[in-house]
Amino acid sequence: MAARTTRARATGVTADVGGGTAALVPDPDRARAWSLTIDGAPQSHVDLDDPARLDFAYQRRLGHVVDLVAPPGRPLRVVHLGGGALTLPRYVAATRPRSTQQVLEIDAPLTELVRRELPLDPAWRIKVRPVDAREGLARLPEAHADLVIADVFHGARTPAHLTSGEFLDAVRRVLRPGGTYAANLTDGGRLAFLRSQAATVRGRFRHACLAADPAVLRGRRFGNALLLGSDEEPPYPALSRRIACDPHPGRLEHGRALADFTAGAQPVGDATATASPAPPPDAFD
Repeated sequence: MAARTTRARATGVTADVGGGTAALVPDPDRARAWSLTIDGAPQSHVDLDDPARLDFAYQRRLGHVVDLVAPPGRPLRVVHLGGGALTLPRYVAATRPRSTQQVLEIDAPLTELVRRELPLDPAWRIKVRPVDAREGLARLPEAHADLVIADVFHGARTPAHLTSGEFLDAVRRVLRPGGTYAANLTDGGRLAFLRSQAATVRGRFRHACLAADPAVLRGRRFGNALLLGSDEEPPYPALSRRIACDPHPGRLEHGRALADFTAGAQPVGDATATASPAPPPDAFD
């Protein structure tokens, strides 16, 4: 079904998509920059004049991972689970030319809206496939990717089937030896979901780390967290410095600190997996 679009220069563009009502809201400070929201929840920000500019804190953290998983400028094979406004694929293409990227985004009307209103450079090697993330992973070759980025939300929640150990097994099959898995997740309060996700990643990869706003890690507010897994040790000092120096500084936990954070939490399997918690009503005020 084609997205039904309503245009208004002052208010941006809205469309009915698979996940609800999508809105592309113009950035008042940048002529060709837009924020994507779905049912009012912020999803991503795109600057068409500068695709290497990442505005949202969680996207900046994912961008740091892209920068550090290989020497600067080296092309990567990247699989994106979830597309949104295709901010991270644009960033990879701009900072690592000749990279090969596949985006698994089940919401075809959303992709249609983004492609029409925020077009991709035709020279970029980005393929977007209208498929569920886990189903799409099963179709990819073994040891295909240097990096798998998971940023999947339905109704502002990560679906349960993308939170289990079996899901991570599918990710590991697609990653090359020593490849990196990076996930954007949300939680708040007692952080039971985030703790279980960290325990699940620690059970599937030799190395893991977690980054978030300190207030989120203390359970004082609902927000985003970056969870990383790899069989090769991530560049913890460089990643920690970058995250700490962001406009919205975050904290990186790994090793003993991450073990303490996950103490008592159990890894999740398909039989016990649940979607991430819904954000509180005032989360996006």
